[in-house]
Amino acid sequence: MPTDLLLLSPESALLLPLPPELDGRCGTNRAPSSVPRQIAADSDIAAIGLWLAEYRSSPHTMRSYHKEATRLLRWAVHVRGKAVSSLTREDVLAYEAFLESPAASGREGKILSLQSQRQAMGILSGLFAYLVNAGYLAANPWALRRRKAKQRKRSVERFLDRGLWDEVLASVDRWPHAHQRDAQHLERVRFVLRFLYHTALRAAEAANARVNDFILRRARWWLQVVGKGGVEGEVPVGNALLEDFARYRAFHQLPPIPSPLDDGPIILSIAGRRDHALTPTSIYNIVKDAFARTAEELAASDPARSARLQRASTHWLRHSAATHQADAGTDLRHVQRNLRHASIETTAIYLHVEDDVRHQQTTASHGASHSG
Repeated sequence: MPTDLLLLSPESALLLPLPPELDGRCGTNRAPSSVPRQIAADSDIAAIGLWLAEYRSSPHTMRSYHKEATRLLRWAVHVRGKAVSSLTREDVLAYEAFLESPAASGREGKILSLQSQRQAMGILSGLFAYLVNAGYLAANPWALRRRKAKQRKRSVERFLDRGLWDEVLASVDRWPHAHQRDAQHLERVRFVLRFLYHTALRAAEAANARVNDFILRRARWWLQVVGKGGVEGEVPVGNALLEDFARYRAFHQLPPIPSPLDDGPIILSIAGRRDHALTPTSIYNIVKDAFARTAEELAASDPARSARLQRASTHWLRHSAATHQADAGTDLRHVQRNLRHASIETTAIYLHVEDDVRHQQTTASHGASHSG
């Protein structure tokens, strides 16, 4: 597929074809001919297409980056009347203001959260850094952004406590399974839930996981993972997950022990075929449905926990795994590596035990004072 076609989506079609003065061939920030070129692209759309192509192995990331690149292209052409390769530091500041308030720029657009604004600016900074390194642009006007004071990270709240997690597992095990189709559905759901929880994988990572990603080293099993941004890691695999894997495979009459010769998907297709895997969307829907059905069971007896499950999604299982590991006293550095976080500060948001102890001791002292 030609790389410039990567931007030919319905939302970006208004940009094409671009007039010569706006397609980037004469961009004022283009690198001089003396700079070695790493890419052959000679227009902004082609150059951005090559950047997007670097993320083909991570569809979710590629879609997110495509959205930000398209938004910038539309804004540069229709608001600033410039090619992307002509944008300056002043334009970057104006774009940041546009993200904060699209209407103030005379353009309609969704108002983004502060986190989404920062994510957008970070993605575009990475885009321009890539184009500079590729010899396409002379400088990165995003690199001059002033670093804003970091806000204290709040503890993550999107997780299931152990009791609620056990409720979900028990609920699924009670689903009807007298007929083959129902039994197949139950086995699929119970394995998907447990696989995501025990590995703390994202939905897309789980969908891409293959049987030969399991490796045996020094009598211990590990799962090799390629995550967001192509970051590689290994996740410890315990006996509980191996037993769940064996049960799931046995149901489909497949070998229960992972083999380095088996390149089939770990999570099989709906029909149980080993030559097809479930999509990330299917995995997401499976988890949402399991949470919704458990929430319905809890609605009358425990509406608060029922409402929590209604909000939960696949990513909550990743958060739950990290939280439960931290609660159990697992070294935070190990939790960091299991989740493949770049910074241990990111992992620290899963520490809840100290808050629980503080709450217990504080409220207990209040109770003692009241009784006196």
